[in-house]
Amino acid sequence: MNDKKLNLRLHAFELPLKHAFGISRRTHSVQESLVVELSDGRVRGFGEAVAVPYYGMSLSRIYNAVNGVREVVESLDWQHPSDFWNEIAGKLKGEAFALCAIDQAVHDLWGKQAQRPTHEMLGFSFGAEPLSSFTIGIDSIEKMVSKLNEEPDWPIYKIKLGTQQDLEIVTELRKHSDSVFRVDANCGWTAETAISNSKVLADLGVEFIEQPLPASDIEGSKRVFQESALPVIADESCQVPSDVQRCFNCFHGVNIKLVKCGGMTPAIAMIQNAKDLGMKVMIGCMTESSVGISAIAQLLPLLDYVDIDGANLLAGDIAQGVRVINGRCEFSSASGNGLVMVDLAQSVPCQ
Repeated sequence: MNDKKLNLRLHAFELPLKHAFGISRRTHSVQESLVVELSDGRVRGFGEAVAVPYYGMSLSRIYNAVNGVREVVESLDWQHPSDFWNEIAGKLKGEAFALCAIDQAVHDLWGKQAQRPTHEMLGFSFGAEPLSSFTIGIDSIEKMVSKLNEEPDWPIYKIKLGTQQDLEIVTELRKHSDSVFRVDANCGWTAETAISNSKVLADLGVEFIEQPLPASDIEGSKRVFQESALPVIADESCQVPSDVQRCFNCFHGVNIKLVKCGGMTPAIAMIQNAKDLGMKVMIGCMTESSVGISAIAQLLPLLDYVDIDGANLLAGDIAQGVRVINGRCEFSSASGNGLVMVDLAQSVPCQ
């Protein structure tokens, strides 16, 4: 058993973005982030969760949730990260973001203790991994074109939609790139709009549509699944492990977010469940720094699609780790999740 007492430290950050990032329901220019540090006195593991108002997750809520299980975290005996997760999950019900940050930190610590990469510890080997998309947030059409032209060499672009000009946006962007397009309406469409738009978008070289309808519109999702000219991938409709089964016959695939499901441990189970159902699997990000991105990247061999450009959208990073360059992930030589914190002194107080 791993019976060495751990020390838990929390670091809050305000991460400025390169550009204001817009989706159908909000626009923001700063991403708040909480980094969990776990140390055994020899090596340190790091994990991350970011604040997302849509899910009711403020920085202070995540901070308080992690801090609330400090005594348990610091005293646990564990051998595998899943043992650790199983011990604390019940104490963090409804606090998946906090659970995710701890789970990532445990995986990072686990690999560093063994001086091996986390993906190797998990039994995953790399071969032909999927390429990541680069996200173009909602803005004026002119500015969206400018954002694309700033990053001209990505093989895949994910275009945020949910406006009155959605088809015009994609039509104009297509004039500036031959790369694969994916679109994400973030619940901003109706079933009728999704079906109609899918036909035009298919002609514009779009690969799939992500979360066109609100998660509550189950009947509409079933209709879009049947009538869309393009595959449909769940995001807001797939948050926790039990959602995978509910997405079957409503979506062609699921986009799993580590912060929403509670970390790498439940994400692996969700991936297997989706594959057993014959569904495509994607993992996305929430504009995390390289701390969170490096954790996600450990699961690349299991995925059909990936969207881990979060650190690329930041004006500055707080860690060095897995780098996503023109869609391709480059891993560092570091063990664990492959990351090194750059400057913890950048952290800010969290009340």
